[in-house]
Amino acid sequence: MFTGIIEATGTIQKIEPKEGDWKVTIYTGKMDLSEVEIGDSIAANGICLTVIALNTDGYVADVSVETLNVTTANEWNVGTEVNLEKALRLQDRLGGHLVSGHVDGVGDVKRIIQDGRSWRYEIEAPLSLAKYIASKGSICINGISLTVNQVNGSLFDVNIVPHTRQETTIKTFKKGTRVNLEVDLLARYLERMMTAPQADDAMPVTSQFLAENGFK
Repeated sequence: MFTGIIEATGTIQKIEPKEGDWKVTIYTGKMDLSEVEIGDSIAANGICLTVIALNTDGYVADVSVETLNVTTANEWNVGTEVNLEKALRLQDRLGGHLVSGHVDGVGDVKRIIQDGRSWRYEIEAPLSLAKYIASKGSICINGISLTVNQVNGSLFDVNIVPHTRQETTIKTFKKGTRVNLEVDLLARYLERMMTAPQADDAMPVTSQFLAENGFK
């Protein structure tokens, strides 16, 4: 699990094709690797990757065929900049929101507008994910935990403050940039609770049930 609070930006140093999937070497920049061990997880642009080797300034990970098929990892080249975050420890502060590092789909940047000292980014999500995105809810974009401002169908926008823009790869986004999206975990589980078959004696989770129990 992750928080969506980016610790460092790194770059792809090496890509080795391996029978359809990849082995990648990632330079980790200012990230502290002193406590990282083989088998630990580090998210790169919101994609949870397992460390299979370490060096003094980076790590090596395998990228599966499935990951290449459903994320923007298939667009990585040597020199591509990525957002990095080590896995959450139980004693850590949860500064963002709970993020699994399992990308749900790929969105497209449609507009970038200066908004005071911040920037407003308008993103189009796949239609299959739009129902999970809510105004003032959480969304993870390339590993960054962000709050949704407004939603209009499959379009939504987020505000990026100067610090976030400076410390992440979002400063490199432009119209047409494809981004990894992970929707809020609670939205997915809530949908499953409301649509899954129920045991005969189970209390169904409906909109009425949620309203009666304080969920608005």
